[in-house]
Amino acid sequence: MPVTPPKPPSANAIEADLVRKLSACHSQIQKELGKVIVGQREVVEQILIALFAGGHCLITGAPGLAKTLLVKSLAQIFHLKFQRVQFTPDLMPADITG
Repeated sequence: MPVTPPKPPSANAIEADLVRKLSACHSQIQKELGKVIVGQREVVEQILIALFAGGHCLITGAPGLAKTLLVKSLAQIFHLKFQRVQFTPDLMPADITG
């Protein structure tokens, strides 16, 4: 009787597992950010979508809406370095790049 090797998991099963893992990761990140950021659920959701999609974000808003705190908190969650640049009319490229 010939022995047949086991079938590899289907692409659908692999994708479903990946979606479950990303969903769990998304929930955990939201939970951690919820400890620090209050009342900015939509902004948090949009930033996480951009991060998971490999995109970029430009966060604008009035002072005091926790924009810097949000980005700093994300950097801490992902164990990344955080640096803030205050843009002014006289800012030169060398001020950012060194």
